[in-house]
Amino acid sequence: MHTNLYEHLADELGALIDTRVFAPGERLPSIRHLAQQKRLSISTVMQALRLMEDRGQVDARPQSGYFVRHRAPRRPCSAQAQHLKEPAFVGINNLLMRVLKDNETAHIVQLGTAWPPDEILPIKRMQRTISAVARREPALLSKVSCYDISEGNFLRQVTRRALDWGKLDPGEIVVTNSCTEAISLCLRAVAKPGDTIAIESATYFVLLQMIESLGMKALEIPTDPKTGPSLDALELALRAGLVQACLFVPNANNPLGCVMPDANKQRLAGLLSEFNIPLVEDDVYGDLCFAQQRPWPVKAWDTSGNVLLCSSFSKAVTPASRVGYVLAGRFAQEVALLKTVSSGATSHFFQAVLADFLEGSSYDQQLRKMRRTLVQRIARMSDAVAASFPPECRLSEPQGGFVLWVEMPAQIDALALHGTAIAQGVAYMPGQLFSASGKFGNCLRLNCGNAWTPRIEQAITRLGGLVKDAL
Repeated sequence: MHTNLYEHLADELGALIDTRVFAPGERLPSIRHLAQQKRLSISTVMQALRLMEDRGQVDARPQSGYFVRHRAPRRPCSAQAQHLKEPAFVGINNLLMRVLKDNETAHIVQLGTAWPPDEILPIKRMQRTISAVARREPALLSKVSCYDISEGNFLRQVTRRALDWGKLDPGEIVVTNSCTEAISLCLRAVAKPGDTIAIESATYFVLLQMIESLGMKALEIPTDPKTGPSLDALELALRAGLVQACLFVPNANNPLGCVMPDANKQRLAGLLSEFNIPLVEDDVYGDLCFAQQRPWPVKAWDTSGNVLLCSSFSKAVTPASRVGYVLAGRFAQEVALLKTVSSGATSHFFQAVLADFLEGSSYDQQLRKMRRTLVQRIARMSDAVAASFPPECRLSEPQGGFVLWVEMPAQIDALALHGTAIAQGVAYMPGQLFSASGKFGNCLRLNCGNAWTPRIEQAITRLGGLVKDAL
């Protein structure tokens, strides 16, 4: 495989950091010095250093240069055993609402809710775009329709962005009120009450809420914290006729942050085709994966129309727009009908605003900024947890998104510890909420999206102390 000059330089400097030729906290040679030493252009050296920043190896300090990032020793999360449990009805709604209510206690350090903070969202750029669209198309401010559910330019922009991984038929796009609505509509289109949905283990609790609210059952597929769900276990379940549909987050699973390798995605698409099983693919974090190239969705390998890809721009642009979409494959007609009778049209005005934002270079610039920032913040949180928690704890190694999964010793009950943590002014999400069967009682999820502050550092120190006390 061809390697660019800047990638080669980044790999070379990274190896020197790994072997501690450059120690944590040490300043790298200046950009000009590296350019002269390696006989490269200034722009090539800057590309290499930005790539290393994205990889979490160095930090840029204004007017000072690039410095090797401090990394505390840590243990990666352990892989799960590959056996399957029986499908089960989900029952987390009451517990989840209790935890969410406790997490909203005043003056608490909020490490539970996984939303990007305002300072890394393009708020000012969106204000200008909103004003421009309002002046140009004032009629959109009053447009209401139950049947005309899509805005043409928004569809074009979604279609164009999909060209990175394949050819898309615009006729299969259904615009929705958020990615959450897209997933709910898709579940209703592909399954009925009592059906079993294969899910990752662990998976995002809102997905479990939807399955529960629709009266469906969940079958947890053992999931590797780096490569995603076990396809051998899934194939076993498919051959036994246990599953009527799948609901996976192949790119930056929440809470593990794992990304399925391309070979696994291709095999998954083949299994779906062989057994004629639909997959509802939550790709809301796909644009916030940290690899140099955005990972392809499973949809890229779908030849049977069985994959329904759901996403939105809420994580990287603005949660307030509430504009999502689904590439619904052979289920497009059913999803569009459900959308029409459920909530009518999604705001044409905000569809037009997002289309304007996507049309230029603003969105790609925003993604580069967010990825770089989130890599740094996850590394900082990981270092703090590794330094403050007991050494037996294991940490995820997120490949995207902005959450960290912490696996504590087996005797720790994250839910019981949660009440004590709230009293100490720290909020997190207990691991039990990410399982249909109450697994992961010794795990917790932390939000890493916020800028690092002494207050957050003190909260992690307090939380680590509580875990040590519980041992």
